[in-house]
Amino acid sequence: MRNVHHALRRNILHSIDFFYTPFNKIMPLQTFRYAACGGVNTAFDIGLFTLSYHFIFNKRNLALGPLTLSPHIASLFFAFCFSLPSGFYLNRYIVFQHSGLKRHTQLVRYIIVVLICVVFNYLFLKLFVDYFGWYATPSKILTTVLITIFSYTSQTYFFFKLKPHNKA
Repeated sequence: MRNVHHALRRNILHSIDFFYTPFNKIMPLQTFRYAACGGVNTAFDIGLFTLSYHFIFNKRNLALGPLTLSPHIASLFFAFCFSLPSGFYLNRYIVFQHSGLKRHTQLVRYIIVVLICVVFNYLFLKLFVDYFGWYATPSKILTTVLITIFSYTSQTYFFFKLKPHNKA
């Protein structure tokens, strides 16, 4: 399993770094890796959201006992179940691999920022779809764009920040 992890990580890094050359004068490698990993994970999330909205929930409410979820909110949570672990993996092992924080600490911090993002996702989707009457998938895309700035800032400066070196 460890060999699979190292091979996957090496291949992802090689693929991302291959495309970095044209961008090396305008952004640091870590920012490019964040954008690439975030872009792939976001596309994965939006793809799962769209598939579940149209084909799993068939644009219908999901009744869970006394709780009923609208199809766009059910799709949000469905996609979240898959994009959370893939996003953590990419952030821990590709983007912020030199942070020096323990995996458990990073995971807890990552879950906190993701849960905050899920709340924002929920609120924006309710606003855009239920209040403004916009289509679900474009609303999800706009929501993702708005949350990306918060996510990058919080992960760079808090959740995966470099551990300060001990000065002797």
